[in-house]
Amino acid sequence: MTKSDIKLLGLRPSPYVHRVQYALNLKSIDYEFLEEKFGSKTDLLLQSNPIHKKVPVLIHAEKPLCESLIILQYIDETWTSTPPILPSDPYDRAIARFWVAYIDDKWYPSLKEIRMTHEEEVKLAAIERVVEGLALLEEAFEKCSKGKSFFGGDSIGYLDIAFGCFLGWLRATEKIADVKFLDEAKTPGLVGWAERFCSDDAVKDVMPKTDMLVEIAKILRGMSKAPTPK
Repeated sequence: MTKSDIKLLGLRPSPYVHRVQYALNLKSIDYEFLEEKFGSKTDLLLQSNPIHKKVPVLIHAEKPLCESLIILQYIDETWTSTPPILPSDPYDRAIARFWVAYIDDKWYPSLKEIRMTHEEEVKLAAIERVVEGLALLEEAFEKCSKGKSFFGGDSIGYLDIAFGCFLGWLRATEKIADVKFLDEAKTPGLVGWAERFCSDDAVKDVMPKTDMLVEIAKILRGMSKAPTPK
């Protein structure tokens, strides 16, 4: 199968696009990356994802798939000759999906709020929620990894990809807010996991540089609505 058979529409800073890239790399799948630009949407994107008009979109044999978690499952079920991404045990798979839903719906929105808000009180409250969430995820790592290197065990799996895609933005937010979230004293398991995840061959060339994300965050925050003068 050639690169032309598999295309990925995405933005380089997008953690949801990174999810798909990590999965494709883990499965050793060649693909063509078609980069979208901020502030515009290509005709191919609009045709491929007419409902949400967002990246990522995976196009396999001219058939488009949208939403990062749906794409991960598709990749795992389509290319089965390599180690699985989703846990094979039904209970472990359900637990992984639970934590991914928590990360997407609760934890990451708080992380994003820290760098986007113009209100100091809002930022402090969001920082507290992120810290509390990391404490929960530290416990989840201990249980899910069962003493091994990753949430998925010996190798990177579904929860690793879904959480790990936000590590670039976590580091950028640490720099923006001048706070340390992953701390050896409080979250030793996650600190070690993050180092192993980011150094993996499937990840290291995709993970965005912190300074680049900081600059993007400044632009996005500047575009957001400033607080109303009192």
